[in-house]
Amino acid sequence: MGKYFGTDGFRGEANKELTVEHAFKVGRFVGWYFGQNHKGKIVIGKDTRRSSYMFEYALVAGITASGSDAYLLHVTTTPSVSYVVRTEGFDCGIMISASHNPFYDNGIKLINAAGMKMEAEVENKIEEYIDGKISEVPLATRENIGRTVDFSAGRNRYIGYLISMASRSFKDKTVALDCSNGSASSIAKSVFDALGAKTMVINNEPDGTNINTNCGSTHIGVLAEFVKNNNVDAGFAYDGDADRCIAVDENGNVVDGDGIMYVCGTYLKEAGQLSNNTVVTTVMSNIGLYRAFEEEGIKTEQTAVGDKYVCENMMKNGYCLGGEQSGHIIFSKHATTGDGILTSIKVMETIVEKKCTFSELTKGLKIYPQLLINVKVKDKKAAMEDSDVLAAEKEVSSTLDGNGRILLRPSGTENLIRVMVEAESPEACREQAEKVAGILKDKFGV
Repeated sequence: MGKYFGTDGFRGEANKELTVEHAFKVGRFVGWYFGQNHKGKIVIGKDTRRSSYMFEYALVAGITASGSDAYLLHVTTTPSVSYVVRTEGFDCGIMISASHNPFYDNGIKLINAAGMKMEAEVENKIEEYIDGKISEVPLATRENIGRTVDFSAGRNRYIGYLISMASRSFKDKTVALDCSNGSASSIAKSVFDALGAKTMVINNEPDGTNINTNCGSTHIGVLAEFVKNNNVDAGFAYDGDADRCIAVDENGNVVDGDGIMYVCGTYLKEAGQLSNNTVVTTVMSNIGLYRAFEEEGIKTEQTAVGDKYVCENMMKNGYCLGGEQSGHIIFSKHATTGDGILTSIKVMETIVEKKCTFSELTKGLKIYPQLLINVKVKDKKAAMEDSDVLAAEKEVSSTLDGNGRILLRPSGTENLIRVMVEAESPEACREQAEKVAGILKDKFGV
């Protein structure tokens, strides 16, 4: 993790940690870097935050000033940028979004020509340029100055791609979508309508400041209540840039990323389509998922937290399904990043093909109670290396004795230490998690 770029891009409060000057310099560097040997082509998407327009214009100014061309998808999803980059011959893609964060934050996500998260070496060079550690890149002049191109057609092609991936009609199925007042607002309903579903949508009226506000995948209770009150077969909630999905079954029960991987993984194995009989997870996945997969004869591999690490593992080893508990699910046959709308389609296909209810598909999965406490700290590195914190972590692990686990990890985008405990009861989770969180707060809290 670099000075500016974390596990999911350069993120911070708009015009505080992330400024228009930063965006301009990112544009200047990538416009020059990808245009050294030819006319660079860079495609940009954004979510619905008010500041996204500001950052879009700053990036465009930097890119074109360096001599590359900037193609604008306008309001769209992160996976659509990934799709367009890898299918339309772009050198680089940029998504302006802070994902599930509140509206006043924003971020710059860089995507390489293969449609995957940008390599750390490139991000490191951009950081050096921002901090003036490398020489100024040249400005383009005369006919070499870049141009800006409206490329909304790329987003439309992505919508068509999503529709084409469904192998089943969703006729006679009722689907509820919570678009989080974000990027999915412009895409999700049209996809499910085209697939024949009766589509009910909530939180799809973005105003620039209501993205993720009491809605979407981080406030799943809103969708759960809606599903229970409206006789819905399945509900799907997205985050601000729609690269993650959390589901709700017909009874209003939440099915997180682990549950989605279980449903899709067991179905793919049954159909003979689970490559190498393996699903890739991160260290945050629930113990219950691993035990359920063992019962089904499915192997797993673990990575660090971040869908970029899941994707790297999948591509290296030829796996077709992986993801995060938080809802980033990757189907590598179709995408190179988490895609919330694609995930919804795949879950609905399983429901239709198996001719059963959503809740029946999750019966074999027993999720252990899990508690996550976020502790805001002054120094993440010092906190993670502190002897008292490490001793408390070891003590909790010994107490749980194989019937649960503790995981401490620093956030990749914020000054937080995440304390996660799984145990056989919610009370045990809270007792053990608070023990470690208390030490972190006393010694390093802000």
